Amino acid sequence: MAQEPSQLEKLREVMDRLRSPGGCPWDAEQTHESLLKYLLEESYEFIEAVETNDREAMREELGDVLLQVFFHARMAEDHPTDPFTVEDVAQVVADKLVRRHPHVFGDVKVSGSAEVLENWEAQKALEKGRTSAIDGVPLAQPALPLAAKLMYRTEKFGYELPINQPVKISAKTEEQLGELLMGIIDQAIALGLDPEAALRGATKGYIARITEYEAKKLGN
Repeated sequence: MAQEPSQLEKLREVMDRLRSPGGCPWDAEQTHESLLKYLLEESYEFIEAVETNDREAMREELGDVLLQVFFHARMAEDHPTDPFTVEDVAQVVADKLVRRHPHVFGDVKVSGSAEVLENWEAQKALEKGRTSAIDGVPLAQPALPLAAKLMYRTEKFGYELPINQPVKISAKTEEQLGELLMGIIDQAIALGLDPEAALRGATKGYIARITEYEAKKLGN
């Protein structure tokens, strides 16, 4: 008796039919670029479902995120010179997880999650050939996560790059910090300033400082 295909195999078959001749005209017209907004939208919807602890919505929204993966992978099959499939995508991520968890799949010993993260970042830098704290950071992301990522990277790289205008805060919890940030945004709006643009501008300046720091370090 033939084995029933898995639900993932069924999803791949559905996506293949939608993108093949005689399928859906809208699906056939899409490109990686045209679908980017949906990938972001579905990701945000899943985040909202998690934050509201809506299990039904989590299941649905995670399915929508999965659909985007299968959609992009199916389009990639049609590339004239460098095609790949969803199986290739799965293989890449599975191999990556094995490489970056030597304490699970190898004989490396770790003392806890902090050391796991250190090993992950070190292995990632080695794989990618990264020599700069900026390498691999998506610069198009919103200013707040971009700034946080850059500061995290400079700390991990051991750079001495203090913020130009350090601010002492009294917040001890995320809730208190959130209220302080809301207060800053409120003041910015009252002054007619765009907080996103302001932080992005400051972050660009920080990127320039990182580049200058690395150039001097390389020169030495």
